[in-house]
Amino acid sequence: MWGFLVALLSGALMSIQGVFNTGVTKQTSTWLASAWVAFSGFAVAFILWIIFERNQAGIMSLTKVDNKYMLLGGAIGAFITWTVIKSMAALGPAKAVLLIVISQLLVAYLIELMGLFGVEKQEFQLTKLFGMLIAIAGFFLFQWKK
Repeated sequence: MWGFLVALLSGALMSIQGVFNTGVTKQTSTWLASAWVAFSGFAVAFILWIIFERNQAGIMSLTKVDNKYMLLGGAIGAFITWTVIKSMAALGPAKAVLLIVISQLLVAYLIELMGLFGVEKQEFQLTKLFGMLIAIAGFFLFQWKK
């Protein structure tokens, strides 16, 4: 149940953040807004690490990460911020988030099916394919005008 609630909170925060970031971009620029998001996120995360986890994982533990490409998450985050800002500005928050979630679901399922990036490989399930098709159909239904 805890994971379910945290996932719902995550989705809500992502939508709110996307709207905030798009608003900042309108008054500054896309990459400045993205840099601010990364910097302010770093500051908060660093402070929380110092308070709660410094003794659990020292900063040098980053050098021991097995697959060094996993350290690219922050760099990917800069492009995530940029793509969210641009899609929300072009489509509006609801349509953008709906497409973003469909894309996340599709890519996450492909990662599971192929066992990429150290994720345990899963068997193909027709019900998950149907769920994906329903999500895609939902996007078209969402756009339908009277």
